[in-house]
Amino acid sequence: MTDLTFINKTKQLIDSLKSVCANYGLGNDGNEFKIITQVFLYKFMNDKFAYEAKTIEQFKLAQADNFQEALEALDDEQYNFLLAFINANTPQLYPHQTITYLHNKQNSSDFAKLFDDTLREISINNAEIYSVKSASGAKDKMFDELSQFISDSSQRDAFCKALISKLFEFSFEGMFGEKYDFFATIFEYLIKDYNTDSGGKYAEYYTPHAVARIMASIMVNDKPKGVKVYDPSAGSGTLLMNIAHAIGEDNCSIYSEDISQKSSNMLRLNLVLNNLSHSIPHIIKSNTILEPYYREDKFDYIVSNPPFKLDFSDFSVALDKDINKTRFFAGIPNIPKAKKESMSIYLLFIQHIMYSLSAKGKGAIVVPTGFITAQSGIERKIREAMVERKLLRGVVSMPSNIFASTGTNVSVLFLDNRADAEHIVLVDASKLGDTIKEGKNQRTVLSPLEEQRIIDAMNQKVAEDNFSVVVSVEEIKARNYSFSAGQYFEVKIDYVDITAVEFKEKMEGFENGLSALFDEGNALDVEIQKQLKGLRYG
Repeated sequence: MTDLTFINKTKQLIDSLKSVCANYGLGNDGNEFKIITQVFLYKFMNDKFAYEAKTIEQFKLAQADNFQEALEALDDEQYNFLLAFINANTPQLYPHQTITYLHNKQNSSDFAKLFDDTLREISINNAEIYSVKSASGAKDKMFDELSQFISDSSQRDAFCKALISKLFEFSFEGMFGEKYDFFATIFEYLIKDYNTDSGGKYAEYYTPHAVARIMASIMVNDKPKGVKVYDPSAGSGTLLMNIAHAIGEDNCSIYSEDISQKSSNMLRLNLVLNNLSHSIPHIIKSNTILEPYYREDKFDYIVSNPPFKLDFSDFSVALDKDINKTRFFAGIPNIPKAKKESMSIYLLFIQHIMYSLSAKGKGAIVVPTGFITAQSGIERKIREAMVERKLLRGVVSMPSNIFASTGTNVSVLFLDNRADAEHIVLVDASKLGDTIKEGKNQRTVLSPLEEQRIIDAMNQKVAEDNFSVVVSVEEIKARNYSFSAGQYFEVKIDYVDITAVEFKEKMEGFENGLSALFDEGNALDVEIQKQLKGLRYG
C-alpha cells in the first residue's frame, strides 16, 4: 500500500465515523469530537497491539489463519509471556478487548454496555502509559462511555455496532512496518473540524506546519541524544512533533503543559500516531503560569506558540509572590480597567521559558512582532535581559497572515544559552510567501525554497540585502535593544555620473516645471476669489 493510498483510506475511515455520528444525530454535536478521536485512538491501539503481537515468534501469530482465534487459544501463562515481551510502549489488550472480538459479538444483547465496558477496561489496564495527568497528579480516563452520548437509549446498541463495523473494515497494520511520513497529514485531517481558536481561555491555537518546520530546522542542527523537549502551551502538539522528528523520536522525551483538556487529548493522540507514546505520562493538564507542574525542571529544547492576549485577572494577584520573583523577573502585566481580554499573557510565557532553559538549552517562541521593538515596559525589560544574558541567537519576522486565524504579525525569537553574542541573526521574511484564500480568511504560504532561505540565513549566519543582518550584542544595545532586522539594514543611495551640461538641463527642467505649477496655482487663487465675491445671502 502506497503512502497516498494509505492516507486516502485513513481519511475515508475518519469520514465514515463522522457519518455514523451524523446518522445518529451527533453531527457537529459538542460530543462528536470525543467520539471521533477516542474511537480512532482505540482503532490505532488495537492494530498496534496486533502488529507487535505478531512479531513474537514463539506463538507464530503472524502465520495463523485466524489471528483472533489463535490469540484466544493462548493459555494464561502464554498470554502473560506475550504481554511481557511486547514493546513497552505498545498498548496491552486481551482477546476480549479487540475490535474483532466485539465485531463477532454484535448479535449479543446489550452490545452498547459491552462496548463501553471494553473501552473502560482498556483505559484502566493502560493507564500508566496512556493517561494524561493533571497538576494534582490525578489521571484522566482515556475513554468516555461513548454510548451515553446517544440520548435515545434504544439506539445505543445500533450506534456502537455501526462504529465497530467501520473500524473492522480497515487495518493500520500494513503501515507499521513502513517508514511513511504521513502522520501530520492524518492528524490534521482528524481534528480539522475541532481545532479552532474560537474558544475561551487558552484556546487551541494551531501553528502552521511551515512555522513549525522552520523553528525545528533552526533549533536542531546537530544530533542530540537523551534530551528533554518542552512546550508550556502545547495545544495539539504541532511544534513538539516537528522538533521531535528533527531530533529523532528515540533521542528525546516530550514534556508539555496546557490548561485545556481538549488540547491534552489531541496531544496524546498526536504522540501515539507519531511513535512517541513513551512521552504520554509527561503530558500535564495544568495552568502553566499559575501552577507550573515542571516549575523546577530544566529543558534542553523549549518551543512555544503561547496565547498572546488573555484575561488572567482572576489569578494575576496570586502570581505576585516570592516564589515567582525570579521566574517573572521583568514583571507581571497590570490588570486594565477595561478590555481585560487584551492582557498580554505571552509576556509571562516568555519569562517562564527563559527560566526553564537548561544550561545548554535552546528555545523558540512565537510572539507578536510589536514585541521586538517596544521601547518601554515589560517587553523592553525582557529584551534587555536576553541581550545582557547573551541568550539571544536570532529573530525571524514572519509574513503577515502566516496564521490564517489572526491578523497579528508574528516573529519567532530564537534563544540559546550558548549563543554567539557577536553573530546574532535578524531576518525580515515579511515580504516572502504567496497569499491564498482559506475559508473566509487570507493566509500567506511559504514555498519550500523560501522556508530554506530563512533556515539557511539563521544557521549559516548569512547577511543578505534587505533580508537578513548579522549583528553583535553591542550593536543591539546601540539601537535601543531593537530586534527588528529592518532597523539595521544599510541605506544605500545609487549615484549616477552626469556631465555639467546634463546637470544644467535637469535643473532648468525642474525650474520650468515649478514655474508652471506656481502660475497654475495663482490662476486658481484668482478664480476662487472671484467665485467668493459672487456669493449672495438668501
